Amino acid sequence: MSWPLVAGISYGLAALAYALLAMLLLRAGRRRRGRAGLFGAACLATAAWAAVAAGGGLQWTAWLAALDGLEALRTAAWLALLVMLAGGNGGGSAGRRRAWLLTVCGLAIAGWVAAAGQQVLALVAVRLGLAVLGMLLVEHLYRGTPPGGRWGIKFACLGMGALFSYDFYLYSEALLFHRINEEIWAARGAVNALSVPLLALAVARNPVWTEGLLLSRQMMFRSAALLGSALYLLAMAGSAWYLRYIGGEWGTLMQLACLFGAGLLLSGVLFSGTARSRLKVFISKHFYQGRYDYRQEWQRITHAMAEDSAPLAQRAIQAVAELVESPAGLLWLRRDDGDFHAVARWNMPAPPAAEAADGALCGFLAARGWVIEMPEWRADPGRYGGLALPGWLAGDDGVWLVVPLMLERSLLGFICLAPPRARLLLNWEVRDVLKIAGRQAASYLAHQASADSLAVARQFESFNRMSTFVVHDLKNLVSQLSLLLVNAERHKRNPAFQEDMLETLAHSLAKMKTLLLKLRRDELPERAEPVPLAPLLEQLVRDCAQLEPRPVLELCGTELVVLANRQRLERVIGHLIQNAVEATPRSGHVALRLSCSGVAAVIELSDTGHGMSEQFIRERLFQPFVSTKSAGMGIGVFESREYAREIGGRLEVSSVQARGTTFRLVLPLHADAAAA
Repeated sequence: MSWPLVAGISYGLAALAYALLAMLLLRAGRRRRGRAGLFGAACLATAAWAAVAAGGGLQWTAWLAALDGLEALRTAAWLALLVMLAGGNGGGSAGRRRAWLLTVCGLAIAGWVAAAGQQVLALVAVRLGLAVLGMLLVEHLYRGTPPGGRWGIKFACLGMGALFSYDFYLYSEALLFHRINEEIWAARGAVNALSVPLLALAVARNPVWTEGLLLSRQMMFRSAALLGSALYLLAMAGSAWYLRYIGGEWGTLMQLACLFGAGLLLSGVLFSGTARSRLKVFISKHFYQGRYDYRQEWQRITHAMAEDSAPLAQRAIQAVAELVESPAGLLWLRRDDGDFHAVARWNMPAPPAAEAADGALCGFLAARGWVIEMPEWRADPGRYGGLALPGWLAGDDGVWLVVPLMLERSLLGFICLAPPRARLLLNWEVRDVLKIAGRQAASYLAHQASADSLAVARQFESFNRMSTFVVHDLKNLVSQLSLLLVNAERHKRNPAFQEDMLETLAHSLAKMKTLLLKLRRDELPERAEPVPLAPLLEQLVRDCAQLEPRPVLELCGTELVVLANRQRLERVIGHLIQNAVEATPRSGHVALRLSCSGVAAVIELSDTGHGMSEQFIRERLFQPFVSTKSAGMGIGVFESREYAREIGGRLEVSSVQARGTTFRLVLPLHADAAAA
């Protein structure tokens, strides 16, 4: 490839790059005049100069005739931009006037030399002097900027400094050897093009000359990934060409193997979550003042909470975890018993323990609302006021953060997050964003809980409405039977009447059974009274004598008495026994055991049936109107638990799939029995 062609490609790339940057800057300059417009004009002048240079190649006569004016215009634009920036950053009016004077004098000299006979060496010397002036102005701009403002100006200084530094190198070498080096001249366009990313980064950092002009993090991330992939593929292509060049007969094989392997490696890196996370952290850390684009994060969290791709609890974990590139999490929420339980998990096992609402962890989160960083707590618990964390959390190295879910001023729950894929500094900004996201997730979770409660209330309303119709039908049946009883006194010896009476009774009985199957509820409970448990359990076991497997009763206390309504308590225990028998094969075993624990009676019902999963127990077992039976109404276990709570007790359950289930009904003893 000839040097004129190389120079054409080099300057063509520079023209394209500066033209794109000029369009971006001039668009901002229309909305806000001043430095953005001058910055865009300098880029536009550079693009025009590079385009003419790309067309002229290495035709020195054409370069001296046609490029001299554009070269002077390009240099003047960058020097004027530097003068304006230096004057606006502490340079003062005197320094600004001197810089303008030097710029105008330098450009006038360049024009005079060019018009005086195209003396190449004199022109090169002037260009060299202007390059030195440009480097001095860049240095003056950087030193004159306060340390706190250099973050937004340094990439602009690097980009413009690179332009003048390469000009200095080109013209000093030309002045020394009395000729312009072809290779250095051809590479000048590529060097100018390489300065464009630095200037674009300066624009993305929104310094004082481009207020309101930003490059999004997504665009920066995708551009960085695309640029890195392109450079990698170019390097691998060069390596493959070299292997083919030196490989002889094996050259083609080595080249193809190198290219294919490079493609596989690149695909692995691009699809790696860790690599993407590290690139995002690097870009946010080095190219932006803030880590987050708050508008984008707010939209992402809102969209994640609103979609139906997964249960809301799991989506809440993922939405909060994505803020810190965490790959796993666990959600704890307050349940009906007042304690906090792990209700959802994402790539993280759930501990078996529950967390008390009045414990140290929940009390600290409710009072402070802080995000707890576990490595920081282990290093210095004093930062958290000497907080004593529970054993399941303190001993788990897989938990990195504990994020509270605050609903107004109360603690709804908290999320435990795993360590991130890429190392992340947890500063005040990250903590604040996590707390805000936690409040957003808490509002959605509370809304879902309210919606579920409303749905249950509507189901109860529908059930009560159905009960009204059932009672009406029962009233009609009672009327029919009453009429039948009245007529029986007069026609009891009539065989035809007797036949009709039996048919009517059978029909009424069938309708009553149908209504009871639909209703499955009795009248309202009567007042509580002392109920001896041993006779009650013996009666229930006798009533189940015809069932298979037959329940077996074991009495460890015969004088245990509780205060309850006998009919409701009998129905609760009978329902549990019926469920155990139905869940157990005929060859299985169902055991009923009565014992005393302190001032409470414990009725333990065990079976060897098919058992239940933890998820089913947590999410469906105690949900009203949810049943796995074809004729079930789904309120038996729910009513059992509610009645146990109503009389001051509780219903516990433990189960293992394919091994069986154990229900423990714990009831407080009657005062006299407890005293005895």
